Amino acid sequence: MASHLRGNDGLLGFALLLAAAILLSSWSLAAFAQVATDPAPLQFQTPAEEQRFHALVSELRCVMCQNQSLADSNAQIAVDLRHEVLELMRQRKSNREIKDFLVARYGEFVLYRPQVESKTWLLWFGPALVLLAGGFVVAGAVRKRAARALTPADDKNEEQEW
Repeated sequence: MASHLRGNDGLLGFALLLAAAILLSSWSLAAFAQVATDPAPLQFQTPAEEQRFHALVSELRCVMCQNQSLADSNAQIAVDLRHEVLELMRQRKSNREIKDFLVARYGEFVLYRPQVESKTWLLWFGPALVLLAGGFVVAGAVRKRAARALTPADDKNEEQEW
């Protein structure tokens, strides 16, 4: 009986040691996480500049987060890009020029609403095509079911006897 308990104590000790190792390793990984710090918060010169800035960065996608706008992302690259956008605005660049600059650097992905071009037509019209194709499939299935329901009962009996 005593040897049986010692075996469980060894297993319990191993489980505790393993849990401690996992906990310590997860804490050490947190030390390597990059926290977005903004040492120089954005200072706007006019309310119009601030309004234009917020409208522009809400139309741009964070290249790291991929599902957040530049305005919403806390990634360090988003902080850097917000500073760059403000700097380009102060160089009297238009919104179109700023977007073109970022597209040249990061690709069309940086835009939430890419332009309709030959290489993006599937992005724009693909969902409608899939919906249309699904409608045809459903309509065909309904027609087949309706056609089967309209067949005479005698035909069904003959098929079963065969």
